[in-house]
Amino acid sequence: MNFTRWSAMLPGTQRRAAARGTDQGPSRAPRGEGAVPAARGRSARPAEQDGSAVPVLEDFVLPELLGSLPALIALVYGPDHRLAYANDAYASAFGHRTPGLPAVDGCPELAELGLLALMEQVLRSGRPRTVKSRRIHTGDAPAGGEGSYTVTCLPAGRRDGDPAGAGVLIFATDVTDHAVAAERLRASERRHRETAVTLQRSLLPQELEQPDDLRFAATYQPGGTDAAVGGDWYDVITLGAGRTAVVIGDVMGRGVRAAAVMGQLRTAVRAYARLDLPPHEVLQLLDGLAAEIDASQIATCVYAVHDPNEGRLAYASAGHLPILVRDAGGCVRRAEEPTGPPLGTGGWLHTSGSIALPPGSTAVLYTDGLVERRREDIDEGVAALERALAGATGSPQVVCDRLIRSLGVTAEHDDDVAVLVLQHPARDGADAELFHNAALDLLGGHEAAPRARAFASGVLASWRFSPELHDLGVLAVSELVGNSLQHGVPPMRLRLRRTDRRLIIEVTDGDEHLPRRRRVETEDEAGRGISIIATIASSWGSRRTPGGGKAVWCEFALPS
Repeated sequence: MNFTRWSAMLPGTQRRAAARGTDQGPSRAPRGEGAVPAARGRSARPAEQDGSAVPVLEDFVLPELLGSLPALIALVYGPDHRLAYANDAYASAFGHRTPGLPAVDGCPELAELGLLALMEQVLRSGRPRTVKSRRIHTGDAPAGGEGSYTVTCLPAGRRDGDPAGAGVLIFATDVTDHAVAAERLRASERRHRETAVTLQRSLLPQELEQPDDLRFAATYQPGGTDAAVGGDWYDVITLGAGRTAVVIGDVMGRGVRAAAVMGQLRTAVRAYARLDLPPHEVLQLLDGLAAEIDASQIATCVYAVHDPNEGRLAYASAGHLPILVRDAGGCVRRAEEPTGPPLGTGGWLHTSGSIALPPGSTAVLYTDGLVERRREDIDEGVAALERALAGATGSPQVVCDRLIRSLGVTAEHDDDVAVLVLQHPARDGADAELFHNAALDLLGGHEAAPRARAFASGVLASWRFSPELHDLGVLAVSELVGNSLQHGVPPMRLRLRRTDRRLIIEVTDGDEHLPRRRRVETEDEAGRGISIIATIASSWGSRRTPGGGKAVWCEFALPS
């Protein structure tokens, strides 16, 4: 093969060929004097300082040079891309190739690399094209017969200017080692991500508690493969006496560290919730704890408590997005103020607010991944969520799924998303018969205790409880009221509540000192009331009320 005519398109050759047009002469000059025969098309040879001629490209034996290169080089020509040349490295990788055959028949590897269409583009445009890290099966490539190559296709015009014989020079660099290293890095990142996702999911509640008066559903979706796992979390905590706490939060940052901080905060929330404190006091405790866990990590959080007797959701927010509540008619309201700074910043006294949650309403708590988009104000995302919630009906899980779809959250979303939906169902018919309330104001005096027992006996009889549960309920009322009359101050109130699963008895008064259970000796004449309550009831507890005072309660589980 006359390789000289193909060398005109090698890098740098065209520029030198254009520059030497003015230096060609008609006479033959002695070698070394800087002149070459015009008939051979040689360029004038510049002289070095010692007077010797500087060699040009044509002085070198290019086929031998290209044949010894470790890169894969092949030259094809014509519209069928017939093979003109392949160096030793090319033959070593793909085997011997017969010159003159079309690439589609004689060089199947070019089709496997996806170069046939690329070479057509190079011929038409006259511009080089490059594809990176294409994987292909080779004869002796590393990694079990597969290699990765970065391929550049260069236009190679004929010296005689014949466009029909124009060709393409294929230059392929073996990047198998780099591809293997990159794959190992990606595998390591996948394992790291899977570890973070596993940790994240293990720290979230595996099954939401379902209290008597509310229904819950939640969804957590980690960000796409290009996004590291964050620290989103949620939880539902039953507090007793029919009260339920909900919390959702987002730890700033990514990866295992954020998930670990999230787990510590979630555990702390459950511990503080058991104290049955107002929402703002819970956030105040969390604020100090978040700074101790990691001063460089901050977190947003909203903590809310639902009391079925009040029909409201009391909440406190630490830099978190507002709770949205949809009533039975489809009107959506935001729980706006008060909102304090994120947890971990310190120096702020949080306060509580409240929003109505009547029967038939739905509340949504969420993290910023649901509503935040690049190049879009977050208020626009919250407004879009309001519109989606206004038309979302059905069970909590159905509402949750619809909100995720409406906000365009997919598996490739660039941030974690956590959504918690709670519903206060409107009950009627036979279902409503399972839920009853009764209350009595205690005016004090010696007649208060027997009046409370008579009231409780009549209410429990009307609710058709068994004689055993009736007697236990009257005994619990007697002990709680007696304890309040002895140690509390007015105003006093007795409240009985029946749900489909339990009987709840609660007594409130104006004294803030909470009772505690203590060991009672045989000769003691007082201090037995709480011990009796703890013995006969399924559970009991006490809390301070927002207006000053306390509430002491106990529960009895109803038979299935």
